[in-house]
Amino acid sequence: MPVITALEAHRLNAERVKLYLDDEYALDVPLLQAAKLRRGQCLTEAEVQALADAEADQRAYDQAVRYLSYRPRSAEEVRRHLAKKDVPAAAQATVLARLRQQGYLDDAAFVAFWLADRERFKPLAPRALRYELRQKGVADDIIEAQLTELDASASAYRAASKRLHRYRGGSLRAFQQQLSAFLRRRGFNGDTVADVVWRLQQELQEADSGYFREQAGDCGGC
Repeated sequence: MPVITALEAHRLNAERVKLYLDDEYALDVPLLQAAKLRRGQCLTEAEVQALADAEADQRAYDQAVRYLSYRPRSAEEVRRHLAKKDVPAAAQATVLARLRQQGYLDDAAFVAFWLADRERFKPLAPRALRYELRQKGVADDIIEAQLTELDASASAYRAASKRLHRYRGGSLRAFQQQLSAFLRRRGFNGDTVADVVWRLQQELQEADSGYFREQAGDCGGC
């Protein structure tokens, strides 16, 4: 059986210890695992393999945590990321379970984050949000539980309001056409688009008589 001849602190990673067996470097070991080892200890092949597996799981976990550090992710996003890093399926499952237990993965919380972020920066129609979240691997029941609380008309109004500076000085017809096209691209249905465009048109005409450029052929709400 191989014998531990040295346990050396890793110069580049304080969470790792370099394990030497029979005077030869064997592998890095997570710090918590290394705390259970000592020089002169004999290891079976199964124990060496268990240490290697623990190190592989820890590396996969570290990769997942780094990925999550940029923004919240769905569980499926993390799994796909690990798969791209060639992490075996068994290790993926171990890491995902650990992250869930620690509260780092919660698809319901992820959906809440995603919807709030979209509402703040890029309001979308429910069907567009549903598509995005499905692409991220979130289950339909989790998506629908929170989409039911979304006010599509209010979202469309916020989305359109962010663009009003673009249309000042143009014709009413151009305003209607361009804003309607924008809202349709965001996924809003025809009724919602028509209502929001009409509402903003009325508000602008009442608040700023010079917002629209007079043009022959303009016919108000046509």
